Amino acid sequence: MAKLHIHQFPALKDNYGYLVHEPSTGATAAIDTPEVGPILKALDENGWKLTHILNTHHHYDHAGGNAELKEKTGCTIIGPRGEKDLIPGIDRAVGEGDIVELGAARARVIEVPGHTRGHVAYHFADDHVVFVGDTLFALGCGRLFEGTAAQMWNSLGKLMALPDDTTVYCAHEYTQANARFALSVEPHNAALIARAKEIDEKRARGQWTVPTTIALEKATNPFLRAASADLRATVGLAAAENVDVFAETRRRKDSF
Repeated sequence: MAKLHIHQFPALKDNYGYLVHEPSTGATAAIDTPEVGPILKALDENGWKLTHILNTHHHYDHAGGNAELKEKTGCTIIGPRGEKDLIPGIDRAVGEGDIVELGAARARVIEVPGHTRGHVAYHFADDHVVFVGDTLFALGCGRLFEGTAAQMWNSLGKLMALPDDTTVYCAHEYTQANARFALSVEPHNAALIARAKEIDEKRARGQWTVPTTIALEKATNPFLRAASADLRATVGLAAAENVDVFAETRRRKDSF
């Protein structure tokens, strides 16, 4: 099977948009629709025709361009079953374990509620990539707008269980600010210290810090590291359950 082509581009203030192109059939999906103009420009630059929209969740900076893009292209809109009434123009609602076909490529749907109640991720296992929306960020995770800490911890656990070499495409360029917080709660993590320095250098050159990998996040992202003795000492929960350490870490980030 031909390897997927993934085109990443900036949108809005700090979003990333993604086009996923399956070359053997020409099928092309937009992962979320943060801004119509950049999506149409990226399609034109690559000579691709939009056939699908894969929504991760209902927030406007992820589904706000659905209606206009569907009107212009006739694409099929796929989104989370738990938010089907909130996804503009939805044609197919999907949930845990469902398969989304993009030409000859197949994505498995992973339900990852917490940021919103029905949030999903799309895992293209053959290409070792996952599109996670606002559930997992480079060195961060989404705010708990509609879900609980327990839900989000469970969702992050599903993503942590993916192969370490999985490339993670998240929806925002938040990494530099996330690194500052991460260092505040796990100050002795040598891998994190080195990564934070690299991030500062990249941002100084105007470079992106996304995508990331599951392995890199497991080594440096405090929201995946509830078992870390360093983190537990910082938040004062040395003997607590992992979910409680995660909840306290998320609480601290909310007011950082």
